[in-house]
Amino acid sequence: MSDSAKTQKVGFVSLGCPKALVDSERILTKLKLDGYEVVPSYDNADVVVVNTCGFIDSAKQESMEAIDEAMRENGKVIVTGCMGKGVDADAIKEANPDVLSVSGPADYDQVMDAVHEFIPPTPQEHNPLVDLVPPQGVKLTPTHYAYLKISEGCNHRCTFCIIPDMRGDLVSRPLNDVVTEAKNLVAGGAQELLVISQDTSAYGIDVKFKLDLAEGRETRMQDLAVALGELGVWVRMHYVYPYPHVDKVIPLMAEGKILPYLDIPFQHASARILKLMKRPAHSEKVLGRIKKWREICPDLTIRSTFIVGFPGETEEDFQELLDFLEEAQLDRVGCFKYSPVDGARANDLPDHIPEEVQQERWERFMQTQQRISAARLQQKIGRTLEVLIDDVDEEGAIGRTYADAPEIDGVVYLNEEFKVSVGERVSVKIEHADEYDLWGSVVR
Repeated sequence: MSDSAKTQKVGFVSLGCPKALVDSERILTKLKLDGYEVVPSYDNADVVVVNTCGFIDSAKQESMEAIDEAMRENGKVIVTGCMGKGVDADAIKEANPDVLSVSGPADYDQVMDAVHEFIPPTPQEHNPLVDLVPPQGVKLTPTHYAYLKISEGCNHRCTFCIIPDMRGDLVSRPLNDVVTEAKNLVAGGAQELLVISQDTSAYGIDVKFKLDLAEGRETRMQDLAVALGELGVWVRMHYVYPYPHVDKVIPLMAEGKILPYLDIPFQHASARILKLMKRPAHSEKVLGRIKKWREICPDLTIRSTFIVGFPGETEEDFQELLDFLEEAQLDRVGCFKYSPVDGARANDLPDHIPEEVQQERWERFMQTQQRISAARLQQKIGRTLEVLIDDVDEEGAIGRTYADAPEIDGVVYLNEEFKVSVGERVSVKIEHADEYDLWGSVVR
């Protein structure tokens, strides 16, 4: 091939949450379909795409630094993602006026238009009957698990969040499209599907849960769970609000159709603070629902995230949150100190909490939850659990149980175990636990 017909090369930087990761995977798939080569370094790239995150100020700073680095190291940069709209987009253009293009989240067409404009695709000498990419598309995750995004946007207007401003209102994907993608992912080797969206339990609300004729099911969370549960792989539900209809999914977990795991971002327990946050939940109803769920599915694992130091949070509000932790006995919990985000309505609330008070409450929160998490993990000692292997290194194998999502929850260490493969599911007897992780041996 002559120099004039060489394959055009694109560098790629992906930042942010799993939802942004899926956006990156879709852009990469389109690039590959158009004959571009994706390269891991700035030096070899004809252009660099940076997919930004703009959820909180620290994420924005990381995104700006990534853009600066790409401009410095390469000079031809296309910016997309959550910082690609509104005042954040203006800030990007002001800091780096020579960026080639700036577009918002999930704006795949504008990204591809920009790539085509600045490095037109090279005519490919190939058999058009041969696929350029696998059916599951280009993935940034390991082969054995994949994120499955079922919708874009969000209908909630939480005062601390600007996601709806960046990604718009809820737009659910057709059920048949989601199931078809899931089947392709499984055919490509995925042993675990992680269902993600801004609000998984709201799936289908925007289309009034219409019947999907291709699937013969309605566009709703329960029907989606049933369909995915037929694929023979782990199905994990993330970002679920505790709506009453979530109750209908719990029996599917008890029956082993999908993993007994719910990721529910409660954010707080004080009714007053939840109202200031504009969160659709109340701790007393939530506690009753959790109790009922565990009666139906005793193995249910609940992961959640909380914010401490929200504007107006009193010591009484915070103590109510600690009491909720003790009562709810959640398995996996993350906690963030409140941080103002440009454009968030919570910025205008009175009585912002000093940093030293936020830090003190965060430490008390984490001490409480670590004790709870450690006690719940101790209950797994002696049990035999199915473990999905993520890695095998010089010390042995590392995997996860149904209770552990990749990169955010704990792991299972199988020391001196080398006779297993990545992506394999094996039975493991749990022998030891600490606050976050487990240790065990393969049962043969």
